[in-house]
Amino acid sequence: MSVTITAADINKLRQATGAGMLDCRKALTESNGDFENAIDWLRKQGQKVAAKRSDREAKEGVVIAQTTADKKSGIVLCISCETDFVSKNADFVSFAQSIADAAIANNVKSAEELNGVSVNGSTVAEMINDKLAAIGEKIAVSKFERVDAPYVASYIHGAYRMGVLVAMTKEAAEAGKDVAMQIAAMNPLAVDESSVSADLVAREKDIAIEQIKAEGKPAEMAEKIAMGKVNKFFKENTLMAQAFVKDSSKSVSDYLKSVDADLKVTEFKRVALG
Repeated sequence: MSVTITAADINKLRQATGAGMLDCRKALTESNGDFENAIDWLRKQGQKVAAKRSDREAKEGVVIAQTTADKKSGIVLCISCETDFVSKNADFVSFAQSIADAAIANNVKSAEELNGVSVNGSTVAEMINDKLAAIGEKIAVSKFERVDAPYVASYIHGAYRMGVLVAMTKEAAEAGKDVAMQIAAMNPLAVDESSVSADLVAREKDIAIEQIKAEGKPAEMAEKIAMGKVNKFFKENTLMAQAFVKDSSKSVSDYLKSVDADLKVTEFKRVALG
């Protein structure tokens, strides 16, 4: 009796082994859907290294943030590996850069789409498998983000340890870099108060109320004090309300207004190793 092979089954095998989509489909078909037998089938086809490394964690890597030439789109991705020895190797950095270049050149919108992009006759997924076999470490496109806006700034922090994209309402290169560095340093949760989910606000408020009750303060004061704590949370965790790292006397919002009254940040992405 034949077993239906789903896209989820194929993706699970891909994630576990690093093998290509078509190979995974064939492996599952040949093994009648049995996951472990499918891995064995792939090993028998010469993909032993990927299978053997599938349980290893890839906590190191290279993060690339890059924009299109017109600065209207940007991608930030992490090509992960297992050791900092590999991640700091110039050849591996160049390998990661080539994948980022392919993402930009092919207008890629997701990691899944990126894996299928062809570079010099090989797909990105095949390039990753080849690199895995060559260096003996688990490698993957572990993170991928994209933004589109009238102007996108990009920033790579440290030795390719973190990448930031900032979507803005108009071109402002210096301000874009300043805000990207702010995001790298302060790791805000959202652009502004309105961008924070209602569930998170409610959770912070509930926590604050319980803290106030535990301190023995009157119940009628709890709501007002709790809102004060929530406002402090916004100030510390939303980009626009944070103190500007280059001048703590003003907020990021104040800084942007000083550059251009109409300049706004609409979105950001921050990708870091780990």
